[in-house]
Amino acid sequence: MLRSCASRLRTLGAVRGGARPPAGNPMPAQRWFSSEEVIRKDRSLPNPSWKKELRLLFEQFMKKCEDGSWTYIPFYSCRDSQMVREFKKLNPDLKLEEKELSQAQLFTRSYEEGMGFEYVLFCNDAEKRTVCLFQGGPFLQGTPGFLHGGAISTMIDAVLGTSAMLAMGFVMTANLNINFKRPIPIGSVVVINSHVDKVEGRKVFVSSDIRSADEKTLHSEATGLFIKLEPGKSLIYESV
Repeated sequence: MLRSCASRLRTLGAVRGGARPPAGNPMPAQRWFSSEEVIRKDRSLPNPSWKKELRLLFEQFMKKCEDGSWTYIPFYSCRDSQMVREFKKLNPDLKLEEKELSQAQLFTRSYEEGMGFEYVLFCNDAEKRTVCLFQGGPFLQGTPGFLHGGAISTMIDAVLGTSAMLAMGFVMTANLNINFKRPIPIGSVVVINSHVDKVEGRKVFVSSDIRSADEKTLHSEATGLFIKLEPGKSLIYESV
């Protein structure tokens, strides 16, 4: 069943037991494969683009972290080189060039503040849950005034994938099924709830829903299948 997420969270730099992230105090870090220092900025912290609803929900979940039942998961603009090394061990055929790595950005964190994906993640190990507080910006528009279905799908994939990774380590998406119920207005705040349903060998089955901040509106429901990566098994020349 679900393994303890402690080691995964150490890799992610998560905060447990009420330790509040240092707002406005970026952390020094090492650039991938280089001794040059760079500044690590936690992109999951509140910024001026966050609406009141998102700030209130963030504070509520930070309170839940104080007893250790929930864990805040930060995201730093400079990825940890340890994670890169671990991924390279799993995939020796994957060539990661330093120049390409220095330019690479996680898709959901590649927009200016307030323009794209604004979100923060919390997890509950005992309940096998991951919760994402999400606010979609104007660059994610599909039908005028509403978020694009692809942007919503991206966030669902990211949250379900986080749940699966906390359960099993490095995983990749094998299947994603989404039922869209109600469109999400641009700039509105929603809550993505994800739950690990079962683990069968290397397979992790996860489900989720998206609801409005007041929980009155169901925007979508989804299920996903993720596969744990096997050490040394090529992702390029063989199917997972």
